[in-house]
This record gives sequence, structure tokens and C-alpha cells, in this order.
Amino acid sequence: METILNTPLRFDKWEVPNRVVLQPMEGCDCGEDGSPGELTREKYLRAARSGAGIIWMEACAVCPEGRTNPGQLMLTEENLPQFKALLADMRQAAREAWGGNPLLLCQLTHSGRQSITPMIAYRHPIYEETRPVADENIVTDEYLDILPGKYAASARLAVEAGFDGVDVKSCHGYLFQEVLSAFTRPGRYGGSLENRTRLFLDSIRAVKAAVPGDFLVCSRLSVVDMVPKPYGFGTTEENEVDLAEPDLLIQKLVELGIPMLNVTLGNPYYNPHVNRPFRKGPYEAPESPDAGLARFWEIEQHIKEKFPTLTVVGSGLSYYRAELMEKAEAMVAEKVCDLVGFGRMWLAYPTFFRDYLAGEFAVNKCCVACSRCTELMRHHCVSGCAVFNPTYKKLYEERVACKK
Repeated sequence: METILNTPLRFDKWEVPNRVVLQPMEGCDCGEDGSPGELTREKYLRAARSGAGIIWMEACAVCPEGRTNPGQLMLTEENLPQFKALLADMRQAAREAWGGNPLLLCQLTHSGRQSITPMIAYRHPIYEETRPVADENIVTDEYLDILPGKYAASARLAVEAGFDGVDVKSCHGYLFQEVLSAFTRPGRYGGSLENRTRLFLDSIRAVKAAVPGDFLVCSRLSVVDMVPKPYGFGTTEENEVDLAEPDLLIQKLVELGIPMLNVTLGNPYYNPHVNRPFRKGPYEAPESPDAGLARFWEIEQHIKEKFPTLTVVGSGLSYYRAELMEKAEAMVAEKVCDLVGFGRMWLAYPTFFRDYLAGEFAVNKCCVACSRCTELMRHHCVSGCAVFNPTYKKLYEERVACKK
């Protein structure tokens, strides 16, 4: 099939075989030591066979205290062989299935407020309505000072494991993203924009200094939190989009040599309808899915127009279902973004892109935007598509549905 999605893209020192990105989807299915579990391996071998040009692997904690759950990935010296084996098997699976060589990225993270023991940037009354914390949970400046070194150490391990690059993650309310909205925090990580961006930018500098020049350093960024200022980044006190500070931050990223930005919005712990518009979810969303999808389109297009040299990964596609590939084609053709990212969609229908190229795209296999994959995670289960994958469907019936 003739399609813009199947055209290669070269940016800076890297080339990808097509415009499709599989977004990071955490499964909570790793070993207690952070190594990939059997379900982790199965998931990523499906991803490798998908035909996608980039596989943006799920959150990988840079330190034990930064893990969001005992089943989160964490790359260490001790489990390095397991990561090497998984990546080698993924590359072999891709060659055998579609003859390709996808870019494999490691998403480095610190879970912050969502860590097993919460580690927060400041007291946040909106979040604390559902997950109370105390002043003792506020991390010190001295603790934040050591994190760039932890990110650099994890990045060096990612090089050794065989990844093509790392994502210094700042999104969805985790620690780096929360620090961006630390307007009320005293000290060198709060108040001014320079202070609030210090941790994120210093960590990028540390990572870039720790890895070879041909190793990709990029970021997934919640450009706007859609949480009212002073508790959200990129928004006004009335919770309207304000791109003044995000634009200044992205300009700094470009100046630091970040060639690719994966755009996301919102915070799934506060407003999951923003970054994952749903047909059925745990509450009635205050806006229509169309409004949320339009916000993605407008913000991604704004970034691409303002920073034309930056390679932009678009998000917010899985809801479209029957129009999925048509919308994805349009986003690239109309220069909204350079690459299109699919999250929930690839958990539900891993072969969607190869089927599309073969003229066999099946709408009835597409993600139904029901939020069950998220519900599994919230119930402290391993997470996957509970509609189409028998393993997770059975688990959902046993652990979630029975409690409703």
C-alpha cells in the first residue's frame, strides 16, 4: 500500500524505516529486581513483529526508590544480561517478521509522587485528596541534586544493553513533571522557570555527557498538565492552555541538542480523559473526546510550526478506531507531527500496522477505549488489553470485574 506512514525518516544522525511509534505502555510485569518478566518479553516480541519503526519501551526506573510498583522495569548491572537478551530477541523477531530494524528506546523515569513511598516536589492539594502525604514526603534539594547522576548511570547501562537511545521522561505527573509546576517550592528547584526546569535540563546534560554521540537522547514531555496553576505546568489559574513556558522549555531542549520530542498532555492520576480520551471510563469526562483530540492536534501542530527542526512524535490516536489510520496519515501529511504514536492501540491489536500495509486492517480488532488496561494497573495487577488478550481478559474478570 502506498502510504506516507511507510516512508523512512531521517533526523539528525538517525533514520527510522517508517513513521509509526509504539508508545510506552507499562505492564507492571517485571521481576522484583527490575528485569523483564515473561509477560514483558511476550509483549515486546509482539511489538517487534508489529512493523513499527520505533518501539518506545515502558518506564524504567533509575533507582529503587523511584519505582512506581514492584513490577516496574529497572536496569541494573546485575540484570543487564536479561535486557541484552530481550533486545537481541526483539531485533531478530523484527527481521523475521518484516525485515526491519526498529529503533529501540529506553524510557528513564523517577515516579516521584507515584513511587511506592511517595516522593513529592511540593504539597499538592488536588492529588492529595485521593492519596494523602505529609511534609516528610517532600524531597530535599540535596536529593534532587544527585538525580542527574542516576540518570547518567542508567543511560550508560542502556548503551551497554543495546538500546538505540533513551528518553529522559517528564510527563504524567511523575517527579520531573511535578517539579516543572513547583511554583510554591522554596530553594533552587522551585519558583522561577529557571529553577523549575533545572532538574530536567541538568539530567539531560548529564545523560548526553555520559553516552556516545550516536546514541539518541530524547524526551517524552507533558507539554501541558491541564491542572490549574500553580499546581500544573502549561496552564493558567483557570486551567486553560498557556504555552508560554512550554515553548521556552522546548527551546532549551532544542539548544541542548534534543532532536526528538514525544508530545503528551495531561496527568492520568488527575485527568486521564486528557491523555487517553475514553468511550467508557471510571467517571464522566468534563469534555467530549473530540475536544481532547483537537487539543492534541493543535498543540502538536503549534510545536512543529514553532520548532521546525525538531522531530515531533504525535499522540492521542487510539480513540479514533475506524478512522485511526486515516487520522494518522493526515497528521503526518499536514505536518502536525513527523511520527505518529500508538499506545493502547498496540496492546489491543499488535499487528495493526502490518495489516494496514497488507490491506487487511480490521476495525473490530482495534482498541475500544474502555480503560480496562488502566483499571488493571490501578488494581495492582499486571496490565494489558483486557478485551482482546485472553491473559488479561481473564485477570480482569477475576480481579476487577468481580469488585464492581
